[in-house]
Amino acid sequence: MTRIEQQPAGLRIIFAGTPAFAAMHLEALIGSRHQVIAVYTQPDRPAGRGKKLHASPVKEVALAHHIPVYQPLNFKAKEPQEELAALQADLMVVVAYGLILPKIILNSPRLGCINVHASLLPRWRGAAPIQRAIEAGDTESGVTIMRMDEGLDTGDMLVKAVCPIFTTDTGGTLHDRLLTIGVPALLEGLDQIQMGTINPEKQDDSKSNYAPKLSKNEAALNWNLSAVELERKVRAFNPFPVAYIKLQGTEDAARIRVWAASATMTFTSSPVGSITQITNEGLWIACAEGQLILEVLQLPGKKALSIIELLRGHPTLFKVGDLLEIPEC
Repeated sequence: MTRIEQQPAGLRIIFAGTPAFAAMHLEALIGSRHQVIAVYTQPDRPAGRGKKLHASPVKEVALAHHIPVYQPLNFKAKEPQEELAALQADLMVVVAYGLILPKIILNSPRLGCINVHASLLPRWRGAAPIQRAIEAGDTESGVTIMRMDEGLDTGDMLVKAVCPIFTTDTGGTLHDRLLTIGVPALLEGLDQIQMGTINPEKQDDSKSNYAPKLSKNEAALNWNLSAVELERKVRAFNPFPVAYIKLQGTEDAARIRVWAASATMTFTSSPVGSITQITNEGLWIACAEGQLILEVLQLPGKKALSIIELLRGHPTLFKVGDLLEIPEC
């Protein structure tokens, strides 16, 4: 008679996260042998033209699976601290939650808290590691499963998964690739934690960089940078917050979004920020070094179009010699 080996009972897990990246990890946990006993996510936020309250992607997944949802503003008061402790979880899994967890929360689950971080720690610590890696010209990224402590992404590393960053990657495509490796890395880490075979590795603080949260203001293309730097920004800020340009000398100039661009080191004596050529490839803009070719643009309230398509409908929108606004640093 063949002996069938049974897997051990899964861990009782509290999941904490907010955006779609976190929601996909929650889906994977729900489909695993582990038990998600509660979900924490940020409070509903107003969104859209009507500014109606919208639930986070994580909350939507939790409600679809009838999992209790908690949405404290923070964990400073005793009530949310005691509420979480009463759940008697084995472990808390945190993925892009967006709230700082105090020591009392980190120590509340029996096995502590772990985090799924979208970077090869300690390279990028902070809120936007995916975009900052592209912006900096990194050639590889990955996901680190780490044990959480009171620092900002400073805890011991438990599992790492590596992937390349291609020269065509955007913030969106790298996000999706990291998702495909992050879920298996998380499940592997959970198995090792439960079996007691995990081998924590301390981070080298000297190799860390801070990845600040993205802002719409920094998406304005600054022509005093090199074309190579600007091309990376265009890719990094796609699909959010999306790089943009403005024509100089026009009152209340509208932001024109830049969805795709390429860099060339072709020399020009034209002023920085000026349109040097208009070709089928795109608008050529003089930079501090080289030229940036704007290939796909989006006018306010319109869909994104190639330069050929855009100029077909707006033939006088741009002309050689026009100056684009240089944002204040």
